[in-house]
Amino acid sequence: MRSIILLFFVLILSSCGEVKQSNVESESNREISVANLKEANISSGQLFRIQKFPSEFIEDRAVDIWLPDGYSQDQKYAVLYMHDGQMLFDSTSTWNKQEWQVDEVASKLMKSNKVQEFIVVAPHNISEIRHSDYFPQKPFESLPKKTQDSIFAEAKQNNISFTKLNSDNYLKFLVEELKPFIDSVYPTYSKKESTFVMGSSMGGLISMYAICEYPEIFGGAACLSTHWIGTFTNENNPIPNAFFEYMKAHLPDSNTHKLYFDYGTETLDAMYLSYQSKVSSLLESKGYVHNLKYDGAAHDERSWAARLDVPISFLLRKEIE
Repeated sequence: MRSIILLFFVLILSSCGEVKQSNVESESNREISVANLKEANISSGQLFRIQKFPSEFIEDRAVDIWLPDGYSQDQKYAVLYMHDGQMLFDSTSTWNKQEWQVDEVASKLMKSNKVQEFIVVAPHNISEIRHSDYFPQKPFESLPKKTQDSIFAEAKQNNISFTKLNSDNYLKFLVEELKPFIDSVYPTYSKKESTFVMGSSMGGLISMYAICEYPEIFGGAACLSTHWIGTFTNENNPIPNAFFEYMKAHLPDSNTHKLYFDYGTETLDAMYLSYQSKVSSLLESKGYVHNLKYDGAAHDERSWAARLDVPISFLLRKEIE
């Protein structure tokens, strides 16, 4: 595993818990600078950004790091990795003026003592290559070459930039580059029991793929409005069955891992309804029970924010001592 060598540690102001800007250098001698986004419109905690996290595996991108109120270097935190980081915290900066309200929901749950103390690490997507980064690679490559080519051709017809798959490298970025950096700079519990991954739509697919490919790293995954169709149509679509066959073979042990799925019934989520009984049966056969239906919920950040407390509580619930 590729390690990241720290030259400078994050400085903590003990009086207020504020994290100053940190300059860290990787093996490739590219500086990693963590800056406080004081201008961000958030209701609680502090939001920091690495503007371009250097990677040998994927295109460099921004990574947001949210620290809760009362954050202290003197205690340890679980870590929730969330995809599509630019959509999570500040609706004034998102393309559709919606957000997941992660800071509001996480803070409320922690203050009510319902969940462990945790931080959120949120790599941004790059819209032009999001499909390539998030589409689970091994299920796709299990399809006949002719089928793969037709899917790429269909993407081109729909003006979607999808000409290759890079999700194996995206997971390497998470596991071999980003996680070692986070665990070195912040006081985290680094084992799988305290490391979780979450996303929606294509982010739901890559979250499922992450826990299957790296069950020793991620102890739980939450997949909201998972994009089972993979591309753009239900008609003669071989992709969902490729996902289900992969999951049958690779889902981790339900005795040691947590897995959450849900879905709405409106807009794009309506296209997933015909697959949900199969999803539920597959999960139950593996010892998992969570595939929750939200009637009237759409495929958007506002809908995910409205139920975000459910998957966070499930993944990070505080065990009774």
